Amino acid sequence: MKGIMLQGTGSDVGKSVLVTALCRILARKNRKVTPFKSQNMSNNSYVTVDGKEIGRAQGVQAEAAKTEANVYMNPILLKPRSTMDSEVVLFGEVYSTYSGRSYREHFYKKGIEAIKKALTELAKRHEYVVIEGAGSPVEVNLNDRELVNMKVAQVADVPVILIADIERGGVFASVVGTLQLLSNEDRKRVKGIIINKFRGDSSLFTDGVSWIEAYTGVKVVGVIPYYDHISIEGEDSLSIQNSLIKEGKKGDNGLDIAIITLPYVSNYTDLEPLAAEKDVYLRFVKNKTEFGNPDAVIIPGTKSTFHDLKYLKDNGLDIILQKYVEAGGTLVGLCGGYQMLGELLIDEAGTDTDLVGNKMKGLNIAPLKTYFNEKKLTIRSEGKLGSERWNCSKKISGFEIHLGRTLTTAEDVEPFLMIENRPEGVCLHEGKVIGTYLHHLFHNDEWRASWLNRIRKDRGMQQCAVLNLAEVRDQGYEKLADHVETYLDIDYILDVIESWKGNGQQS
Repeated sequence: MKGIMLQGTGSDVGKSVLVTALCRILARKNRKVTPFKSQNMSNNSYVTVDGKEIGRAQGVQAEAAKTEANVYMNPILLKPRSTMDSEVVLFGEVYSTYSGRSYREHFYKKGIEAIKKALTELAKRHEYVVIEGAGSPVEVNLNDRELVNMKVAQVADVPVILIADIERGGVFASVVGTLQLLSNEDRKRVKGIIINKFRGDSSLFTDGVSWIEAYTGVKVVGVIPYYDHISIEGEDSLSIQNSLIKEGKKGDNGLDIAIITLPYVSNYTDLEPLAAEKDVYLRFVKNKTEFGNPDAVIIPGTKSTFHDLKYLKDNGLDIILQKYVEAGGTLVGLCGGYQMLGELLIDEAGTDTDLVGNKMKGLNIAPLKTYFNEKKLTIRSEGKLGSERWNCSKKISGFEIHLGRTLTTAEDVEPFLMIENRPEGVCLHEGKVIGTYLHHLFHNDEWRASWLNRIRKDRGMQQCAVLNLAEVRDQGYEKLADHVETYLDIDYILDVIESWKGNGQQS
């Protein structure tokens, strides 16, 4: 399998986005291409068709590559549980929990084996691989046991393109410094440089390109202008919040939907379909002073329900949410947010708090108790709505990733869904309050339109037609690919891929 690896001079220089773009560009050229990232750190998961968990970014990149996502595209997923510990998901399943130091000391050999296995499996199905690095390849204090940058390029034996973010400033120093700190062997792999996020007249940077090429001996293969219309999903909560917020104020003609901001939020990508709706404005609420008078509120998922529920209470949002529901407000709790709606949370196995039997009172909005189990449930699910109040004829599909088992404490509680005769979630107050474990609920176009139109009706606003999210997403990939291909020397990159002989050599 032939390929290329995109590494960066630092974090957030645009590696994920450019890998996504390159995957779509190659797919449009009828190449069987796959994304790959050896190790991802993110609480935004993607569930594969066989019910396994990988980083969300690789699921998105697979869509751009027009291929089905699988665990070999991201064999190692680190899901932060605290500032010190992360849960390690290996080939889609929970493997263990490590501190940063113990992970480096005890997992490295296992990680190398996983990377080799994943690349071998991908080679059986694809002709090209586009590999994403992480952070910088010259973190000199970590490089002896790194699993994400030049070690991966060596294992895969592919050339490297280095990405630098000019918006940050210091682009010349970041490029030169990175190359200088690489070993001679690794430096030979770097066959191109991309200057990303350029603003203004790119002709003003012509001398800059000439200087970089003359000083480093490496070709600048593209100066990519800043792209304001990225509609693909991000990896972390900060990037996603930035991408979801519309410019300008809501005014009187839009829906104000408040998202409760959680320290250990997971799967913020559940909310991105709402951002695609033209009259929906999402804002992120950290405390009671920011709450205002929203048209609807969403409590998203979390990697630590106990911790984030305490955070809500400490910030006074528990009382605000209770009063909001009592006044007839619209509220949706997703996964961990669903668990918080109940009366009581019990950490039976100590999997959420590391304290077996730990208990905490919930928001007391729904008659529920949640028990935290030892084994995580990770499945794709499809079910029917529990009532006919929604103008939605299609089944609801999504995925579940959770440790908790949530039970109702009252009779005749209406389930939100019926999944293979199993009641799932709750639907209270004539549909004003919904709790569910189902991630990607809002990715169901017909249901999302029905839910929003009920809110629009309450506001006296015009109803909107169903938005086809799949078309919007695919158009987003196409527009991104068009933008990048305009400014990137694709012929040169293809030549580098095809002529690569291995071990730092080209024909």
